[in-house]
Amino acid sequence: MPFIALWPVLKRLAAIALFGLVFLAPARAQQHVLKVSAIPDESPTELQRKFAPLGKYLEKETGMKVEFVPVTDYAAVVESLATGKIDLAWLGGFTYVQSKIRTNGATVPIVQRQEDATFTSKFITADPGIKSLADLKGHTFVFGAPSSTSGHLMPRYFLLQAGIDPDKDFKTVAFSGAHDATAAFVQSGRADAGVLNSSVWDKLVEQHKVDPAKVRVFAVTPPYYDYNWTVRGGLDPALRKTLTEAFLRLDPHDPEQRAIMALQRTVKFIPTKPENYAGIEAAARTAGLIK
Repeated sequence: MPFIALWPVLKRLAAIALFGLVFLAPARAQQHVLKVSAIPDESPTELQRKFAPLGKYLEKETGMKVEFVPVTDYAAVVESLATGKIDLAWLGGFTYVQSKIRTNGATVPIVQRQEDATFTSKFITADPGIKSLADLKGHTFVFGAPSSTSGHLMPRYFLLQAGIDPDKDFKTVAFSGAHDATAAFVQSGRADAGVLNSSVWDKLVEQHKVDPAKVRVFAVTPPYYDYNWTVRGGLDPALRKTLTEAFLRLDPHDPEQRAIMALQRTVKFIPTKPENYAGIEAAARTAGLIK
C-alpha cells in the first residue's frame, strides 16, 4: 500500500497513542504519592500535629509526596489498607490483627516503637472508693474505641482474667472513641472509671490536660505488644524496605529527628513482625471480639 494511503491510518494511531498517554498520566502520577493514615485514637488535630514533621521526613527519605488521609473510625483504616486506598498506617496491635484477617495476611507490620514491645494500659478514676479492679463492680465504666487494643481489648481481657465481666459486673459500659476522650469522661464525672493507654495518659498529665490530683491511676495492666506501622499488601518491596530503614534511621541525637520522635513518644523505632501480635489475636478470641 502506498505511503500516502497509509497516512490517515497512521494519524489515527498516533492520536490514539497520545490519548492513551494523557489518560494514563494521572494513574502514573499517583504512584509518586505515599498515602498514610492512622487509627483515630486521639483527636484529629492531635493526629495531624503528631504526623506533620514525620510526613516531611518521609518525603525526604522516599522522594515521594506524602499525604495524610484522616479517617473517622478504626474500621476505616483496616478497610483502606485492604482496598489499597492507603499505603502505610499507624495501627494498634488489634487493628493490625483485624487487617491481617481482612487481607488474609497481606498487610505487613514493619516497625514499632521500642516502647510498644512492653505496652500497658492504665485504669483511672476520680472516685475515692475505687482502689482496685474488684471495686469497679456496680460502677459506670468507659473504654476507648471498640477496636482499640489499649483502650478496650487488652483491658477487657485482663478484667476477664481477674474474674470481672464488664458486660455483667459494671452498671453501664460506654465507649468514648479515643484515649483523651476517656480521660475527659472520667475527669468530668460522666463515668466512675475508665481505661486508656499509658502513653496518652502520661502526655495528658504533662500537658496539664488532666489533673492527677482529681483523677488517679489505680491499676495497670501487664505488658503486651501494641502499636506498629503497617504497609498494605502489594506495596513495592523496595519502597517497603525504604520506609522500614527510614524509621529505623531516626536518630535522637539529631535535633530535628529528636523532635519527630518526641511527637511519636518514643526513643527508638525497632523492627517488628506478625508473630509479635499472636498474643493480641489470642486475647481477642478469648474476649469474643473476633471469632
